[in-house]
Amino acid sequence: MPHFIIEHCNALKCDGDRQKAMQVAAECGASCGFICPNDIKVRLIPIVDFLALDGRRSFIHITVRLLEGRAVTQKVSLSEALRDAFDNNYPEIESLSIDIVDMDADAYKKRLNAL
Repeated sequence: MPHFIIEHCNALKCDGDRQKAMQVAAECGASCGFICPNDIKVRLIPIVDFLALDGRRSFIHITVRLLEGRAVTQKVSLSEALRDAFDNNYPEIESLSIDIVDMDADAYKKRLNAL
């Protein structure tokens, strides 16, 4: 916890781009000041097809799922940092969006095996 979920279509075409995108997301989370870097998990989900009626053909959408309790200013700062970092690294992407989602701390459960 937290989870950074990167969805993309026609955006991250090679392994290097995909690995870099996950690293950029992780670094934004690690440097925000209110997330423990060792808790960050990043997933990348390629989308085969999508339709945007405005004609755009590529997108990156990042959902960040955090346990509830963070201040609005913290979430805004993280979403802006992600937007700016992805815009700098992938300026050719036609649509870039970020969503910060609060998770219910009482309902969230997990189990980790010892390493």
